[in-house]
Amino acid sequence: MSEKKIQKLREKGRLMSASEIERTLVRLAHEIVEKNDGSSNVGLVGIKRRGVPLAQRLGALIAKIEKQPVDTGVLDISFYRDDLSTTGVRPTVTPGDLGFDVTGRDIVLMDDVLYTGRTIRAALDALFDHGRPKSVQLLVLIDRGHRELPIEATFVGRNVPTSSREIIEVKLREIDNDEQVLLMELVD
Repeated sequence: MSEKKIQKLREKGRLMSASEIERTLVRLAHEIVEKNDGSSNVGLVGIKRRGVPLAQRLGALIAKIEKQPVDTGVLDISFYRDDLSTTGVRPTVTPGDLGFDVTGRDIVLMDDVLYTGRTIRAALDALFDHGRPKSVQLLVLIDRGHRELPIEATFVGRNVPTSSREIIEVKLREIDNDEQVLLMELVD
């Protein structure tokens, strides 16, 4: 039986407070509206888990700016990950799981941290199983570098260059009952 080594993390510092996250989301909401000439054709899609509250919050902010609601959906990519076992049958995704039709829409895909790009690649596969958007833009709260795939975010809350021993921890009140972004470091 193999023993799994437990890795310990040490907090190196706080990158964003709750108010900094809020200000960043307000800025990103304005950037989305500006880039898309309004929000009439925009659909926001949050990648489960922490992309979902980001999409919901940005949907509310954009609705306030544009005085009209914005379609917001949830994308579960767990069956699309290339780092999971490939032995099982790939489940069928039924249109409608997302919450709205993406076909012909300008979709803003959202996640908390952009790292290797593998999560986003899986999300694109999942998204296109729901329909064919007119365009897909990527929004991330933190871009930490270390890409393994040619994926770049359209909207970035903050760029945080990290070492391979560092980890970004995003905590959102809807999921973690806390609101901050921390820089953590692996401890030997």
